[in-house]
Amino acid sequence: MTAPHLGIATAATPTAPTAPAAPTAPNPAPASAMAAYGLLGMPLAMAALPVYVQVPAYYASELGLAMSATGTVLFAARLIDTVQDPFLGRWIDHLAQRGKLAPALWLACLVLSATFAMLWLPPVRGGALAAWLALSLILVYSAHSVVNIAYLAWGARVSGEPATLTRAAAWREAAGLAGVMLASVLPAWLLGASGWPAALAMAGYALVFAALLLGALALLLRHAPAWRHHSAGVHGWRATLANRAFRRLLLPYFLNAISVSIPATLVLFFVQDRLGAPQWSGAFLATYFAAGACGLPLWTRLSARIGPTGAWRLGMTLAVAAFVWAAGLGTGDTGAYLAVCVLAGLALGADLALPPVLLACLIPPGEQPGGYYGIWSLLGKLALALSGLALPLLAWCGYQPGAGGTAPGSHALALVYGGLPCLFKLAAMLCLRTVPAPPMEDPT
Repeated sequence: MTAPHLGIATAATPTAPTAPAAPTAPNPAPASAMAAYGLLGMPLAMAALPVYVQVPAYYASELGLAMSATGTVLFAARLIDTVQDPFLGRWIDHLAQRGKLAPALWLACLVLSATFAMLWLPPVRGGALAAWLALSLILVYSAHSVVNIAYLAWGARVSGEPATLTRAAAWREAAGLAGVMLASVLPAWLLGASGWPAALAMAGYALVFAALLLGALALLLRHAPAWRHHSAGVHGWRATLANRAFRRLLLPYFLNAISVSIPATLVLFFVQDRLGAPQWSGAFLATYFAAGACGLPLWTRLSARIGPTGAWRLGMTLAVAAFVWAAGLGTGDTGAYLAVCVLAGLALGADLALPPVLLACLIPPGEQPGGYYGIWSLLGKLALALSGLALPLLAWCGYQPGAGGTAPGSHALALVYGGLPCLFKLAAMLCLRTVPAPPMEDPT
């Protein structure tokens, strides 16, 4: 297949040059090419948030599926979604090796567009509704994982320079944060203020999502920096896990992902029952995500100066300071918490952009990145699942939702929301010391 229109460049195994080549400065990709790569992050985020947030209430409240059945289906589908990612990563490597990635991405995006709409428009009711939900979720999760893992792997192969990799990641995560903010507002408005029936409202959202997804994929394949494809064969999991630097990175990444997932799980409880300001929830979340997007250029420049490891460590330090402050807040401290959202949002930019760049720098040039990002994605989803254990922990500590900021359990809520993430973050920082600094030159 031709490289210019598919965005995939091939590189043969290096041979000894006949004459020394004069050193040349790396030619940075233009901003338009980086934007073409990053834009796909927006629709991918637009699909993920409603599936996790809106689906349970939609099926239980709008469609009448029993809560127990809804919960069982969600758990089983998410378990399948988590386990399949390493297998999908290896499959993506094989597709890239054979030059068949672009058709697979088109197929996955078409399946994702159709099944995302299918999720909101079930033609069945009663006992068959649970089966429809299970089938729809498995197809949505699978198609989304294929596109997302391939997308992350592409970002690892746009360059061998950490600065360029960080630029690509910043564009990707900025678009993703924009997608999160859009997904936070648009479905809620369509289901509430628009006055449309629920099915029609979500069908409209699915149509917008499909148009953005397919348009972003077309831009990625035609105008993004090329996936610099190597001729080496696809390595198995044993070879991937034999990469000592990769193994050492997994633990700090996993611990840090838990530290991010816990406050994400508990934030609405904290705002309602610790701060006593549920009416501020939307403003707090918007501030948090906006600060994350605004901080991405800062982390990009900082990573170019001190490397992705040092910049990520500074981001972790900022997050610890923010959540230590949050743990001491109480009823009425809305202004202080707004400042916490700014600081934590800035730190979020580092957590989103820098770990994938660090991983990309640690993948040898002769190995395909899909298998690495399949394992990476599994750990991120596992961290999200484990963060749910914070709820039974709070129940054991005496917290009852809706009890208010003066109830004894609210102190436990503050400590678990603000203090527990700091412990995981500090442990991640300690483990990060064992990860070797990435090479600063282009390995190709």
